[in-house]
Amino acid sequence: MKKCCKSTVVRRYEVLESKNRYYCRGRCLGSQQIGLFLFTLFLIIGTTILFFIFDCPYLYKKLTIAIPLVGALLFIFVLCVLFRTACTDPGILPRSEKDEVLFNERQALVASNLVDQGQQMVSNFQMPRYKEIILKGKTVKLKYCFTCKLYRPPRSSHCSVCDNCVERFDHHCPWVANCIGKRNYRFFYMFLVSLSILCVYILACNITNIVLRSQSQLVADAIKATPITVVQAVICFFSMWSIMCLCGYHTYLISSEVSTNEDIKESYSKKRNENSNPFDRGSICLNFANLLCSSISPSLINLRETIPRKLVNECNYNFDQLRSTNATKTISSSVDARDNSLTLNQNGTSFNNTRQFIIENV
Repeated sequence: MKKCCKSTVVRRYEVLESKNRYYCRGRCLGSQQIGLFLFTLFLIIGTTILFFIFDCPYLYKKLTIAIPLVGALLFIFVLCVLFRTACTDPGILPRSEKDEVLFNERQALVASNLVDQGQQMVSNFQMPRYKEIILKGKTVKLKYCFTCKLYRPPRSSHCSVCDNCVERFDHHCPWVANCIGKRNYRFFYMFLVSLSILCVYILACNITNIVLRSQSQLVADAIKATPITVVQAVICFFSMWSIMCLCGYHTYLISSEVSTNEDIKESYSKKRNENSNPFDRGSICLNFANLLCSSISPSLINLRETIPRKLVNECNYNFDQLRSTNATKTISSSVDARDNSLTLNQNGTSFNNTRQFIIENV
């Protein structure tokens, strides 16, 4: 028998530091907590199948074939946007690479004038929590993430469930087992709207079914003849209120160009004397157009990228050496080393250009 040899390359998703689950060899992703997502699928698929089996045949004969067709189209659309929401990269920000982390620490040491003030002070040094930049003529404060080792762009936040920083982070939704962010928010909103319509549609058909049957018999007998219709009506009735309220809430957020995270933190609240929302386009129509009609930005992480396994091991080993007990000597000495100045400047320009591009496309 042939011995299974270890592959010489790995996919990016296999070595990515996060709590996500990856499916189809990195083509789809989601959180580790998929219980509520499976329950969501069960409710949607189960209720709709019951509708097709017990209501559609009767309504088709009594009324029109359009009833099952419309129901099928709504059902397919709901599933499509649900899976698109659950499996799409929400806008994960790539963590700083090893070289970028060291470069940022060296720059921060120089800026803080700590290089020549002793090894003990350098070893206890932490990156500044906030950094101010000028964006579109306005001063914007960026917050440093000690997990991802980067200054987060505006409107971004770190999700503790998925352990990632996400662009335009809205919230983590356990019902779809994924974060809701810049790249999948439109699909999440379309899921809420279409699911609300589907619930109301099935409930209306359930009521119509019972009303038509009660024309030739008592209402109690009509209910006994189709008990499954009553079960569907109860499920849809109690589900649609929470779904419609959530849909209405997100409609308000979109019209104001505010995320759930920003609304909870009252980032632009007048009570806190905060500045006006710099991302509001001044029109409800423009805010909706930006969400529904603008192009989706490409993912910042290539999950299927192949990396030589040897390179991964070497990078981890070298970085562990640099961050050892003697790392402070390496950092402080390399700041002033002329041999490294050119490399640092080149790497720094590359890092800054990449992060600046992300920030400017918020």
